[in-house]
Amino acid sequence: MSSETITPDMQTNSQKGKAMEASVEKVSVWYHMRRWVLSFLKYFSLVFITFCVLLPLASCVWTAAKTDTEYRTGDVMAMPHNWFNFQNYVDAFKLSNMAVAFRNSFIVLVCVCFMTTIIGTQLAYVLSRFQFPGNAFIRGAFTIAALLPGIAMQVAVYKIMGSLGMINSLWGYIIMSMGTDVISIYIFIQYFENLPISLDEAAMIDGASYFTIYGRILLPLLKPAIVTALILKGVGIYNEYYAANLYLQDKQKLGTVAISLYAFTGPQGSKYNLICAGVIVTLLPALILFLIFQKQIYNGVAAGAVKE
Repeated sequence: MSSETITPDMQTNSQKGKAMEASVEKVSVWYHMRRWVLSFLKYFSLVFITFCVLLPLASCVWTAAKTDTEYRTGDVMAMPHNWFNFQNYVDAFKLSNMAVAFRNSFIVLVCVCFMTTIIGTQLAYVLSRFQFPGNAFIRGAFTIAALLPGIAMQVAVYKIMGSLGMINSLWGYIIMSMGTDVISIYIFIQYFENLPISLDEAAMIDGASYFTIYGRILLPLLKPAIVTALILKGVGIYNEYYAANLYLQDKQKLGTVAISLYAFTGPQGSKYNLICAGVIVTLLPALILFLIFQKQIYNGVAAGAVKE
């Protein structure tokens, strides 16, 4: 029988192969460990953030179910004895005059969102489609206005509102809120700049006016941008507290949802069980609208985040 002769080169290749296998195995172990650590950190961060977001809401839910005695004498994080104590919700709705607050908030929300959409889209149409002296200056002025803090400007705004007799007036508050939406204007400008000029030129050849081009051709194409702007503006107006509390001084007749809970605070202390019940009541309309229109909201936000 003949036997193979093992040469030094074969021994060297065998050693290299074993070393390579060991190196690959070591890299594979470290690779799987790194993937496991990254996966753990990803899911841990998601769970932790979800816990931080849901904890205040859960605390608000069980605080709203407590009676006055339970809240004053028990631990803040203690569970209520009766989870179906709906009397706090009834008291919060009645004592804070929340029916009037919902009516006022609805009027403000509809008027402001409608007018800011019309004004913002028209202004964006002019700035994006027409080149004239002062175009760049106006855009720069909007940029500066977006950088200025709103609270710091309230001294001047309050004097202007007072001189025009718009303090303690719901319509004055609506007019003031219509002029503070710079972000939506930039969203509309971005969308107008992505629409081809050939649409305008073809319509002008057919005899369309600028208002026809804006209203019948370009405005329907801005649906994703309009949805995005309405979400941002609507949430901001519905949750606005500082300006509403400053300019709507008659809380019983002109108060909005955000300031309706002011009735449960005072020098004798705050009734946080009723405040939490009122907070949950104010969240229900927004939650219902979100569940109904969640598909349109997601599509609008996703389309508004992508620049073609």
